[in-house]
Amino acid sequence: MSRLYMQQDTENLVDQGHLLINIRSETGEIPIEGATVRLSYTGQPNSTLETLSTDVSGQTEEVLLDTPPLEYSMEPGQNQPYAEYTIEVTAEGYEPVNISGIELLPNEQAIQNVTLIPLEETSANEERIVIGPHTLYGEYPPKIPEDEIKPVNESGEIVLSRVVIPEYVIVHDGPPGDNSANDYYIRFKDYIKNVASSEIYATWSNATIRANVLAILSFTLNRVYTEWYRNKGYDFTITSSTAYDHKWIRGRNIYENISYIVDEIFAYYLSRPNVKQPILTQYCDGQQVQCLDRGWMTQWGSKYLGDQGYSPIEIIRYFYGDDMYINTAEQISGIPSSWPGYNLSIGSSGAKVRQMQEQLNRISQTYTAIPKVSADGIYGPATAEAVRAFQRIFGLPVTGVVDYPTWYEISGIYVAITRIGELYP
Repeated sequence: MSRLYMQQDTENLVDQGHLLINIRSETGEIPIEGATVRLSYTGQPNSTLETLSTDVSGQTEEVLLDTPPLEYSMEPGQNQPYAEYTIEVTAEGYEPVNISGIELLPNEQAIQNVTLIPLEETSANEERIVIGPHTLYGEYPPKIPEDEIKPVNESGEIVLSRVVIPEYVIVHDGPPGDNSANDYYIRFKDYIKNVASSEIYATWSNATIRANVLAILSFTLNRVYTEWYRNKGYDFTITSSTAYDHKWIRGRNIYENISYIVDEIFAYYLSRPNVKQPILTQYCDGQQVQCLDRGWMTQWGSKYLGDQGYSPIEIIRYFYGDDMYINTAEQISGIPSSWPGYNLSIGSSGAKVRQMQEQLNRISQTYTAIPKVSADGIYGPATAEAVRAFQRIFGLPVTGVVDYPTWYEISGIYVAITRIGELYP
């Protein structure tokens, strides 16, 4: 890990955060080895801090970068709590990409995923992505209030028969009526990670992050369950407008701790007694916008409760009422088989172990840092090492144990790779 200093006035840059960059091809979960990444501070784009290169898994080394002090993200104020960086990415055979505004918070690992488009001609046009300000620091339209429970018995309304975690959501990058805005197909978990990284600070307590992720999950699944926008004649699942939904920012970095929490609880949502649909859990920041009188959660309020030792469900009930509880979706789309219900580790055996080994072996054809194993249904030391290699590459705790998050991440990557293999034999 290298230590980098800002080439600028560093008076307020007294802490450090971590940055890890993953570069993959647009054609699927295919890592790009040997890509070049030029890193600079967004305020000084022509002054290169360091030039990095990706390994066989498409990853750069983790770098340590200067950030503002931790206290800036612990209280609302005028001081920007994160530092902004810019990367320029080039790789042979791909169009170059420039991403500016990567947000680094102190003591947290930021993960910047980059997708490169294969070149179709000899000339390349650089794609430019600008990450907008965090919602707790920038100015965005306040949420337009809605009923938290949607009517589902109206004639002709399409409503799912049960709560299902979709494989993808279609995000309309603007207000619903903006026909010029693009639509993006985003993996469900990736969407939730993006929104959570855009709307809360990764420096907050684990309980506060979990409470906010639960609210984001429940809100999103309400949109999915009720087919809210499709019933209005639109071809998307949700928008990126804070006036209607949550802030999703194309190309933004996420944070390691937020990512793992989403991996752990992505199939959860919030319920009330005798209500089948996920609750449309609306919230506001509680500083620029007030909403306590509406029975909504406030993000800064949830932060202070987490600091006081409140659990995630206690935070949720403080704002939304004591009858709110955590539920689990009945089905997860896009995976070959559900989690066995217990961790797989050394000594485990059976069909679930064999299935996981077969999926890892297929993934290892693309991610060659993952060693191949014998798909014999016996979880031995070699399988544990392959699992650890997978966990290192995909940002999971490196335990060598296939727990709930690891099982579904293996399944998701396997499906993505095999699907691309069918499209690009």
